[in-house]
Amino acid sequence: MKSKLSPLFWSALVMVLALVLALANARQGETYFEEQGFVSPDISIGPIIGYFFGVVIVIALILFFIPLGKLRLVFRVLFALMFAWGVLIISGFSLPMWASYTLAVIGGIAWLLWARIWLHNILLLVTIAGAGSVFGYLFSPLTFMIFMLIIAVYDVVAVRFGFMVWMADRLSESESLPAFIFPKKLRDWTAKLHDVKVGELSEKKSEEREQSILGGGDIGFPLMLAVSVFYQTGLPSAIIIGAFALAGLMSAYLIQLIWLKGKPMPALPPIAFTSLIGYLVVRFVY
Repeated sequence: MKSKLSPLFWSALVMVLALVLALANARQGETYFEEQGFVSPDISIGPIIGYFFGVVIVIALILFFIPLGKLRLVFRVLFALMFAWGVLIISGFSLPMWASYTLAVIGGIAWLLWARIWLHNILLLVTIAGAGSVFGYLFSPLTFMIFMLIIAVYDVVAVRFGFMVWMADRLSESESLPAFIFPKKLRDWTAKLHDVKVGELSEKKSEEREQSILGGGDIGFPLMLAVSVFYQTGLPSAIIIGAFALAGLMSAYLIQLIWLKGKPMPALPPIAFTSLIGYLVVRFVY
């Protein structure tokens, strides 16, 4: 039971830490945006959906038609740049720019040349928190809530027909997996990212798996919603959204453990459902 519950613990810890980082950065960003006279563009739902599915289709076509040998370096460089950007966003409001850029370069290069599971998880957490604190400013809470519900439906379909596992497996083979990896054994946190193969994990029984996988979007989407709520109604409301999203994440693991007996399942649908409840509470009750 201990090994089965450990992914739940790590997932909860990641979501809480990411929420704290994102909201702390958003509070600093709010002051900066006000000083600069920036106004949220409140992007409508159409462009968001179009951009998301456009990116998914392009990545899928690239992974299908181009050999991994030619993709590995390109994807790794892109991920290194993404992680460097995340470090820069999180540190930019609290550190001198030279220090932020230095940390960003160190983080990106370290992941590129020495990718370990623990380092990957930390950099992904920081990057998702940074993205949430920035992109949450661009949308109204209602717009992003609708977006989350649409993506939750896509998540169910993608997992049901194996598309999600296929894409994650291909990305893991290129050593560029946009997901958190939670080994069952502490010593395996120092393992190379190259050793993680999503396709092999999905074929094993729950008790035989050495790692569990949590998609970055399962953390990132509720973060963006919480930040969007923060900019519109304040910190207490954002914390309420975060608490409901955390409850959804926990329920996803319990559903997988009790009803699905460890089979792969999309975590976003229960997260989106509880986030919707939190949004309704914030809007009409709180």
